[in-house]
Amino acid sequence: MKLLLPILALFVGSTVLSAEPEDKKPADPVQHVDAKAAAKLLTTDDKDKKPVILDVRTPAEFAKGHLKDATNVSFTGDDFEGAIAKLDKDQPYLVHCRSGGRSTSSLEAFKKLGFKKIYHLDGGYLAWQEAGQEVVK
Repeated sequence: MKLLLPILALFVGSTVLSAEPEDKKPADPVQHVDAKAAAKLLTTDDKDKKPVILDVRTPAEFAKGHLKDATNVSFTGDDFEGAIAKLDKDQPYLVHCRSGGRSTSSLEAFKKLGFKKIYHLDGGYLAWQEAGQEVVK
C-alpha cells in the first residue's frame, strides 16, 4: 500500500500535466488588414493564397461601386449565413462592407461555420477608395 500511493500519485500527476486544457481554442482564422495589405494579397499568383473578395454590403451599394472581381453576399439579406455556408471553407476570403461595421459583425458567422482564413478589410470600401485602390462602377 505504501508503494502504491507514490506510484498512483506519479501516474495521476503525469497524466494531468500532459493533458491539453479542455478550453483550448483553435487559432483565430481572422486577420485584419488595411487597404494596402489587402491590395498586396490580391496580387499574388498563388491560387491557394489569393483571397476571394466578399462584399457584404447591400446589392444597391454594390451596384454603385465595388472592388474588382468582388462577389456580393449581403449581410442584411434573408439568409446570409446559409449563403456563406455554401462557400469553400478552405479558400481564403477578403471580407468588407462600407466602413467595417457589418463585415466585423459577419466574422462570427465565418468562424462558426469553420472557415480557415478570413482577411477583414479594416475601414471597408471607404478605406479602399481613400487608399486610391481600383474600384469598378
